[in-house]
This record gives sequence, structure tokens and C-alpha cells, in this order.
Amino acid sequence: MPERARDRLGRPLPADADPGLVVPGVPADLEPDGPTALALAADYLDRGLPFHVHEVYELRWRCCPEDERGAWRALAQWGAALTHAARGNPVGATALAQRAAAGLRAYDGPPIDGLDIDAVLTSCARLERAAAEPVRGDATAADRRSPGAR
Repeated sequence: MPERARDRLGRPLPADADPGLVVPGVPADLEPDGPTALALAADYLDRGLPFHVHEVYELRWRCCPEDERGAWRALAQWGAALTHAARGNPVGATALAQRAAAGLRAYDGPPIDGLDIDAVLTSCARLERAAAEPVRGDATAADRRSPGAR
């Protein structure tokens, strides 16, 4: 069964949606290593595709070594927080940003080469603050500076 078409924020589109609204998804069978996941997520973040960031990190979480799971899970939650912010859902963005930050602070596994955990924590704090303010423009604009491989 073919995957359902989605927009740039990962929202499902009807079968007869304007093809210009359809954004290709992340391949579901992708098993990225750490550097690949960070590079893909950075590219998606730079292109304003936070749902794709979440998907890449979730795929890495599923296939990473056990001792790295906490970091990749937290990164997937951060991607989901960015997605909720971009969709105009500050409550969801805040809850997920808080979970992501807590997960990264608690992470005691090996370092993830190329990951700037402090940058992600700063982004999570910005998402929490933004949720308390009126929505203005693109909620992910301040978070497009990727903490991943550059």
C-alpha cells in the first residue's frame, strides 16, 4: 500500500490534493547511522521541514545502539516539538520540548559525534518561551540553525 501524501509539516493530504502541496517523505526503510541522521536532519531543518527531522531521528532511534537510544529519542521528541510549533500547537510544542530537554539532560551514553546538545537545549527553551507568546510568523525560523553535522 502506498504511503499517504503529506504536506511539508507532515499533515496527511487527501488523495486528490494539489501535487504542489505534496512533499516526499523520509523513506520508511532508512536505517541511518549517526552522522547520516544528523546530516539529513540538518538538511531538512534548513529546508523548513521539521516533521522530516522528527522522522529521521525516530528512524535512527529504532536502529541505534542501545546505549545511544536516550539521545536519539530526545532528538525525535525535539523534531516533534518543532513540528507542533510550526503547526501552531504551542501546548504540544512545549510538552515535547520539555521531554526532549529532560531526555538530553539525563543522557549518560557515549557522545554523539557532531551533535551540539547545548544548541538543542537552547532550541527547546526557545520553543517553551515562544509557546507563552503570541504566534508570529514561522515558529521554526529561530531553530533552523542546525545543531547537527556541519
